[in-house]
Amino acid sequence: MAFDSFRDFLNTLEQSGELKRISQLVATELEITEIADREMKSPGGGKALLFEQPTVNGQVSPFPVAINTLGSHRRMALSLGAESVDAAAAELGALMKAKPPTGWREAIKLLGTALDLRHAKPKTVRSGPCKEVIQRFDAPATRTEVWPSAPDIHSALRTPHSAFAAPAPSLLNLPILKCWPLDGGRFITLPCVVTQDPDTGDRNLGMYRIQIYDDRTTGMHWQLQKVAARHGRRYYETGQRMPVAIFIGGDPVFTFCATAPLPDGLDEFLLAGYLRKKSVELVKCETNDLMVPANSDFVIEGYIDPTEPLRDEGPFGDHTGYYTLPEPYPVFHITAITHRKDAVYPATIVGIPPMEDFYIGGASVKLFLPIFKMNFPEIVDIALPAEGVFHNLVFVSIKKTYPMQAYKIMHGLWGMGQMMFTKYMVVVDADVNVHNTSEVLFHLCANTDPQRDSIFTKGPADVLDHATSEIAMGTKLGIDATKKLPGEGFKRTWPPLIKMDAAVKQKVAEMLGKIR
Repeated sequence: MAFDSFRDFLNTLEQSGELKRISQLVATELEITEIADREMKSPGGGKALLFEQPTVNGQVSPFPVAINTLGSHRRMALSLGAESVDAAAAELGALMKAKPPTGWREAIKLLGTALDLRHAKPKTVRSGPCKEVIQRFDAPATRTEVWPSAPDIHSALRTPHSAFAAPAPSLLNLPILKCWPLDGGRFITLPCVVTQDPDTGDRNLGMYRIQIYDDRTTGMHWQLQKVAARHGRRYYETGQRMPVAIFIGGDPVFTFCATAPLPDGLDEFLLAGYLRKKSVELVKCETNDLMVPANSDFVIEGYIDPTEPLRDEGPFGDHTGYYTLPEPYPVFHITAITHRKDAVYPATIVGIPPMEDFYIGGASVKLFLPIFKMNFPEIVDIALPAEGVFHNLVFVSIKKTYPMQAYKIMHGLWGMGQMMFTKYMVVVDADVNVHNTSEVLFHLCANTDPQRDSIFTKGPADVLDHATSEIAMGTKLGIDATKKLPGEGFKRTWPPLIKMDAAVKQKVAEMLGKIR
């Protein structure tokens, strides 16, 4: 299912009982964070929140703030237009396993897959809703506007595409959050960042936090190992200005695809088109040649000048549960801001888990599990527990058939994309539910001899990891919590796990049913 706007997605959430409206004035400085944090830590992720009258420095913003919109399994499924994330993963898995047809029925089925794929390729359009309001900073403003009063805002929010006077868009009047007390300023937390490889022309869509310095400049926190950082290094080598575009909102699938662990060079808009079953319509930016979704809520255009020095970015209360301290990053210069007239500003917060990002990360694992299985067919399931803040802790279950197979899986996964950041990897047998942390810990404690079943290795580390001795470099610990085979140095008899007889369980279940 494709959403024509972020507001369209919010309407779907509201109709599904997944959205709470908050009509009173709430400050974008810390207050939205506190309310959202409590909601995110509610059972099942709570509800999505729409702050209808957010304030920026005490003044009401004309743009509502939506947060926690992807913060549950159900909302993630709705954003993908699926009954469940598992259903979307199964569909993608079937595509991965497609083979030449051997009969009429298989040919029809393959034709259906081909029809689904026809939407994957994005298409270019001349304009779109993201161009309804245009403010270029390379030319004088063409109109003078005033802030609406709070009652006008409140009524306008309930009428899509309502016309109200608003100030020319600026980084200083958008409802950008200051999330945590020690943050270095306001941060755009759900930015979809578009860059292009200057050599191949390959496009990348990533998500890197954006710290607001002033009305024309921000930080660009692309980390060392990210694709956009690789693009940036090429521009730094040539000394040419690097065009960058940031879009916010639009179809929520864009946010998911910006965080998806796709291989370098594979266009995230292809994945977006496939998932939404409708081609992504792209429009050229006003001040550079990059393309952004025409139905975005906000677009921030600009460039990075490789001849100027880096600037400290941070601190920022991060998904690790700790603040990341200031580090030098490129400065992003703003040349234009465009937006929809009825734009909604989507945001998120990160911090001590569980948070909204837990559900986004979980959906990524489920969706890309079929690809992992193509490389490692013995893998049954993978889980990233909330306590591991994405990739610090990974549980993997496998169908073990030969000695040392668990170690093969550890090394293989450490070599795949962002799995290189995993600090702790625990491998268990196929019958263990990796989504039940208690069950995994039981088998970890029961099935391991610490010295025999552990391995230390070195590799790249997340630059946000404050515990490593050197930035972006660290060690990893792998633990084999599977049943041990004779070839793995285990010379004793492995005892059976305690289980009740199935017939007795059935009989007792029937007895208890009659008693009730």
